[in-house]
Amino acid sequence: MKLKDYGAAYLFLTPWLIGLFVFSLFPIAASLYLSFTSYDMLNPPVWSGMENFHNIFTDKRFFQSLQVTLTYVLFGVPMELIFALTLAIVLNYSVSKAVNVYRGIYYIPSLIGGSVSVALLWRQIFGSDGLINQGLEWFGVAGTSWIANPSTALITIIILKVWQFGSPMVIFLAGLKQIPKELYEAAEIDGAGRRQSFFQVTLPLLTPVILFNLIMQLIGSFQAFTPAYIISGGNGGPVNSTLFYTLYLYQQGFQNYQMGTASAMAWILLLLIALFSAVTFWSSRRWVHYME
Repeated sequence: MKLKDYGAAYLFLTPWLIGLFVFSLFPIAASLYLSFTSYDMLNPPVWSGMENFHNIFTDKRFFQSLQVTLTYVLFGVPMELIFALTLAIVLNYSVSKAVNVYRGIYYIPSLIGGSVSVALLWRQIFGSDGLINQGLEWFGVAGTSWIANPSTALITIIILKVWQFGSPMVIFLAGLKQIPKELYEAAEIDGAGRRQSFFQVTLPLLTPVILFNLIMQLIGSFQAFTPAYIISGGNGGPVNSTLFYTLYLYQQGFQNYQMGTASAMAWILLLLIALFSAVTFWSSRRWVHYME
């Protein structure tokens, strides 16, 4: 086949290819180069070798941001997926005629949960005079300013993460619909109860869906920025308790004008996500082998 035979295909692919090279591949290559330079966006970048990485790994705030982000990921993602899977199972077995309405209602938080308006609302709810404290007053419990307390500020953002369970719930529900009912009937004939059916039938067959949701939520959680920025007022407070990795990266690049350092941090984040994804894949293979 000659090149001209594919002319129409290349014509339709041209906008996508331009976007790929201009908005994806070129920025990626540029950030890799800038990570080895001293660049403040006001002057041309100057090659500095590994200096940015050395400064990062001797920066206490970097490790603080890494700790906050890992806490957010390790607690928020499992809780969100467990909650999503539980509701998906309930909706899957529900015989209510309004089940489709419930699915839509439960999915709404995933659509609006990452917006600035919801983050502002969340800040008000957990404020000193917010809805949570007003509810506690009914029981005679004196509330606190959850956002201003270093011990509870990150918890409020984790709760916001768990509240956005709609997207993985819908994917879990689709996976549950694909499991043949005959397998449950066979398990019931063999004397298996609901608990045994869940661990012997549902979980093994749902493993690919669980892996997909886990990977997607891990990537999204490492990249979380808006809730931390809005709820903390952009400074990661109080006492750096909500200093997310992406928020510190933003501060380095666009507040301190250390774009070289910010680029280096971006590549460290990429490697961190790749590491967690690889561990997840390896664990899933061990899990499948164990279930067999």
